[in-house]
Amino acid sequence: MFYRALKSVLLFALTLSISSMAAESLASSSSAQSKSAATLESTSPSIQSSSSASVPAKPLSKWQTLPEINAPWMKGERLEYELSWGFITAGYATLEVKPRKDGKTEFLTFATANKTVNKFYPVHDTVYTLVRNKGLMTDVFRKSLHEGTFHNKSLIRFNRDGKKAVLSDTVFKDPVNHYVKRSADTSVTIEGLEHSIMSAFYLVRTLPLKEGSTSRFSAVSGEKRYELKVVIHKREKIKTDLGEFNTVKVEPVLDGDGIFKSSGRIFIWFTDDERRLPVLMQCEIKLGSIKATLTKLK
Repeated sequence: MFYRALKSVLLFALTLSISSMAAESLASSSSAQSKSAATLESTSPSIQSSSSASVPAKPLSKWQTLPEINAPWMKGERLEYELSWGFITAGYATLEVKPRKDGKTEFLTFATANKTVNKFYPVHDTVYTLVRNKGLMTDVFRKSLHEGTFHNKSLIRFNRDGKKAVLSDTVFKDPVNHYVKRSADTSVTIEGLEHSIMSAFYLVRTLPLKEGSTSRFSAVSGEKRYELKVVIHKREKIKTDLGEFNTVKVEPVLDGDGIFKSSGRIFIWFTDDERRLPVLMQCEIKLGSIKATLTKLK
């Protein structure tokens, strides 16, 4: 139970970014869509002149007109974190960005307990996300969790034109021999601009974080579509083993019941520069606070 709370710092951090991009993403997509429509209209005469039976081009969907992300970390990045409770180091996590040559990027997250914790409660979690560079729209979100005796694999595929996210979720009794305890396939209705946890986390790093502002956004996690908001608190200086950073303190909040209901308040400190490095993530619980502190970056 303790480690689940510890790991929630990282997962919450990944989700917190979702809302901050809402207004700007929707605004930019709307603007881009208008320009796209104008372009289609201006080119339609030449298309029709080639054939009287030609069918007018179908306007692009909003998600197809989002701008391409050219943040520094899109060229590749690896961030390593130490997960701690007070003075106790209980685990480690890694966030990695791997660019591809097909206009897409892979995001990978790894989390594990330390040697002592792994002896009585082994933890080895992996999250994989494939996104399009335009708007960081998720195509595939895949999660593999091994926590104690709990073994779970889930997959979400986003069909934006079909307005649905298809989920496959399986819990194993024995992951080695693939003995299935329970399995379910379902779909969630979406509007087209929803993000996964990972794509939202990275997209927020590209946006200006205006102090005192609050934004809202929708995302798909598990079997539900969630409404989230992100509160931008204030600018602070944070000291870590890597040095002192000027940061922006951000808090994710979920409207209604959902994935964050059992957790305490979550805060994330992003560096106040173009990199938007998440140098510290903190979850406040009844027993104190749990932190994920950046220890290495490449």
